[in-house]
Amino acid sequence: MTQTVTTSKISTKVPAKETLLTPRFYTTDFEEMATLDISTNIDEVEACLEEFQKDYNERHFIRDNEFTQSWSKLDSKTRSLFIEFLERSCTAEFSGFLLYKELSRSLKGRNDLLAQGFALMGRDEARHAGFLNKAMSDFNLILDLGFLTKSRTYTYFAPKFILYATYLSEKIGYWRYITIYRHLEKSPSSRVYPLFKFFESWCQDENRHGDFFAAVLKSQPNLLQGWQSKLWCRFFLLSVFATMYLNDWQRGDFYRAIGLDPKKFDKYVIKKTNENSGKLFPIILDIENPKFFEGLDKCANYNLDLALLSKADLNLFEYAIKKFYYTSLITVNLISIFFLPVINTEKDWSKVY
Repeated sequence: MTQTVTTSKISTKVPAKETLLTPRFYTTDFEEMATLDISTNIDEVEACLEEFQKDYNERHFIRDNEFTQSWSKLDSKTRSLFIEFLERSCTAEFSGFLLYKELSRSLKGRNDLLAQGFALMGRDEARHAGFLNKAMSDFNLILDLGFLTKSRTYTYFAPKFILYATYLSEKIGYWRYITIYRHLEKSPSSRVYPLFKFFESWCQDENRHGDFFAAVLKSQPNLLQGWQSKLWCRFFLLSVFATMYLNDWQRGDFYRAIGLDPKKFDKYVIKKTNENSGKLFPIILDIENPKFFEGLDKCANYNLDLALLSKADLNLFEYAIKKFYYTSLITVNLISIFFLPVINTEKDWSKVY
């Protein structure tokens, strides 16, 4: 139930129901992470830390007068779309903050360079989450981040999976933010809310975070060489791309509200993130293969059917059968995409760019 706080007629928003596609909270093996030997690429790690310490965005997240206007002028549908976008974005940034904060705390005095890196990235993620949560107050809502910390289910990822997944999530975050920013810079009439003015400098935080994880991955040759690493790179590339694609397919109205074609937006972001990954990963996905996006389109449509089940007049047995059916179809299509031929970045440089 929505609880009303005592100031400014702002209500505490009930967190969205957790699903496979909602932003997740992660934990890992902190002992194993503390023993990570980064000495083979220490210069690059230290260079990343120097960038963090410059703190380019220290004074970036300051709200200006444009925020002070009334947002009741937005129609109810657009308002709802923005609230959902802000909630999902805030939750994702806050989950990153919690993970980085705990990693920094656990590694302090044992692996100080990594501890410092995680602390500084946590600083950035906390700013992002706080700025997004403040934006929600423009719509008379706010997220109880303390409640989220205690109530959310935490997903365990082994340290190597944390490195793969966070590298990709930070890089895809960069391309999402910068693409929205550049689009609205050219079409200012579509920038219906001032938050997007902050995306150009904001996304550089994401880019620097991705560079830090790339530097750590480079210090672990076993994570970027051999058949096992190729399987994991393929798995995480597809996981991150499919999660974004299915999410945005469900929420296409938000992108249309700011003048973007959601399908073209996702294809561009996937293309650029895939290219970025080619500088690090031994393989990347061949997204020019027509079967790649054909498969994602099928998954997205089945996911829409799955989402509509909760609104259908079905008994528990019918609901369970249909849920299993659509989930199976999504799984089968994702497996088919997984086994499509990939691009070997060590040999096929001409296909990477």
